[in-house]
Amino acid sequence: MLPELLLYTPYSTFFTIGVAVAISLSTTLLNRRFMNRGQVAAWQREISKWNDERNLAKKTADKKLLAKVKKQEPRVMQLQTRMFYQSMKTFLVTFIPLIVTWQVLMGFYGNTAVARLPDGVVYGQFFDLPFFFWYIICSFLVGSVSSRIFGVGLGVGMGLRPSTAETK
Repeated sequence: MLPELLLYTPYSTFFTIGVAVAISLSTTLLNRRFMNRGQVAAWQREISKWNDERNLAKKTADKKLLAKVKKQEPRVMQLQTRMFYQSMKTFLVTFIPLIVTWQVLMGFYGNTAVARLPDGVVYGQFFDLPFFFWYIICSFLVGSVSSRIFGVGLGVGMGLRPSTAETK
C-alpha cells in the first residue's frame, strides 16, 4: 500500500505535513470555488446588524425596537440557514474522501511515532508524536495559513462577526 520508508522519521513527518497540505489546500480551494463569499459577507453584516439591534432593544427595553427585531427574526433565521448550507457545500464534497484517507493512514501508522519534537524542559530530550496528534497540529497550522492566503474565512456561518474592513 504505502512504502515502508514512510514509517520512519523524518520521512513520516514530512509525508504527514504533505498530506495535511494537500487536504487543507483542496478544501480551501473548494471553499473558494463553491462558496459565494460576497453573499455570505452580506448575510453576516445583516445578521450582525440585527444582533446589535436586538441587544440594544433588550438593554434599553425599547418595546418598539423589540417589536421590529421580533418581526425580522424569521428573515435572520433564514439567512443563518443559508449561511449554513453555503459552508456545508464543501464539507459534503470533502468529507468522504477525508474519512477514507484518514482510515488508510491510521491503519498504516497506527500508534507509530511520526514526528519528534523537543521536550522544552530538558535540553536534548525529545518526545514522539503519533500520527493522529501530528496530523491535527499540521492540519490546523496549514488550514489557517491557507485560509488566510486564499481569503476564505474560517468559521463562516458559526456566528463570527465580519471584520470592520468588510463592513465598510
